[in-house]
Amino acid sequence: MMKQDCKVIRKNRRHIFYLIFSLMTVKGLAAVPAAEGQTRSITLDEAICLARTQSVDAAVALNELKTAYWKYRTFRADLLPEMNLSAVVPSYNKKYSSYQQEDGTYTYLRNNFLGMNGGFSIDQNIWFTGGKLSLTTSLDYVKQLDGEKSNRFMSVPVALTLDQPIFSVNHIKWKRRIEPVRYAEAKAAFLSATEEVTMTTINNFFNLLLAKEKVNIARQNLDNAEKLYEVAKAKRRMGQISENDVLQLEQNMLEARSVLTDNESTMKSQMFTLRSFLALDKEVQLDPVLPETLAEVRLNYEDVLSKAKANNTLMKNLRRRKLEADYEVAKAKGNRRQINLFAQIGLTGTAKNFHGAYNPLKDNQVVEVGFRIPLLDWGKRKGQVKVAQSNREVTLSRLRLEEMNFEQNIFILVEHFNNQQEQLRLANAADRIAQRRYHTNVETFMIGKISTLDLNDSQTRKDEARQKHISELFYYWFYYYQVRSLTLWDFIENTDIDADFEKIVKG
Repeated sequence: MMKQDCKVIRKNRRHIFYLIFSLMTVKGLAAVPAAEGQTRSITLDEAICLARTQSVDAAVALNELKTAYWKYRTFRADLLPEMNLSAVVPSYNKKYSSYQQEDGTYTYLRNNFLGMNGGFSIDQNIWFTGGKLSLTTSLDYVKQLDGEKSNRFMSVPVALTLDQPIFSVNHIKWKRRIEPVRYAEAKAAFLSATEEVTMTTINNFFNLLLAKEKVNIARQNLDNAEKLYEVAKAKRRMGQISENDVLQLEQNMLEARSVLTDNESTMKSQMFTLRSFLALDKEVQLDPVLPETLAEVRLNYEDVLSKAKANNTLMKNLRRRKLEADYEVAKAKGNRRQINLFAQIGLTGTAKNFHGAYNPLKDNQVVEVGFRIPLLDWGKRKGQVKVAQSNREVTLSRLRLEEMNFEQNIFILVEHFNNQQEQLRLANAADRIAQRRYHTNVETFMIGKISTLDLNDSQTRKDEARQKHISELFYYWFYYYQVRSLTLWDFIENTDIDADFEKIVKG
């Protein structure tokens, strides 16, 4: 009797084992089912490309570049000759004007005349002196409408004028120093902003990827939990496991359903965020593809720092702010006294007819030197110079601190990236091991060799290892593009990150 019972039990065990084995055949990660609308697989490279061309952040960076470009073009135009045409056609006056007589008394005279005038000038700023040189020609006409009703013409066929401040600050010269640095800073800022758009894309992409993997994990765990629960009920009926184990597996199944619901909601939220950032249609369902790692790259701190100092927008910003601080000191010193030279030489003529106004011509010369020197200002201007000098020292101290912090951040970032490559390798290995361990434990549990606690532990480790692998992959890509953003250098191609700014602005 005992031998027969043992044979029946062994036969039932084999039958149950094959049933469980067929139900619990290990599946790959399930694909996320498509919701309403088109499902689109998207790689990290595709997301980055879309973000750089379609995202709002990219548009903001482009508009800031355009603003800086046209400001620089305006500055460059100030250094070139400027042609101006001015005219008053006509000017009619019919009014009383005061007039002082020979005895010193005033009376009013009736005026009634028609006037016209026009002039053409070529003006050139002189950057090395700060003055302005003008070549002008003009013609004035007056027609008396009362009395003799005569015509008068006055011509200035040619006049050369110099307006030159002496001892004051040369604003044009300082602008020639500052504005090119400001524009270089704006170009570097645009490239850095483009890389920052990439980092935001990476963050949103991996958030969706991780959410998708959590849904896949939760779906697989729920599928396994349901099958394990059915198996447990069958084994309980045979008396092979306790009621507590069955209840534990039922509780695991309910928790798996709850986790799946939460993860699906999170995935929808992350998909909305990425889709909005990439300016894609709201009906498109994105299916992110797990990216590969880069080729082996080992960064050297000194090399990275050198490229960052040469290309980074912060370095250009520090240089510009130093120049601006020096400019403020120069302006304060120049305001202590003001001396201006005005000189004009040329020819002029006047007559009752047009031709007579140009023949004969007479000299037209003006020389003026004006100055304004404060005799007593109670130290106001000296104080302004001291304030500007103190502000410059404060600025220089801040610049030194910012540069030190920048170098420190570069060092930390290089260490993080170099270390991240090893962390990613370890996380990848741990993920594979945890997957194998879980599948092995599922098969072992089915033949009753391990408890539900051991199975739950291996499932938790499997899920954590998978999520950590994706997290480490995220940091790998994020650190790499952060280095690119700070150095504007592609360490894979070993070339600088540049762009045709004229084409970008005008395109």
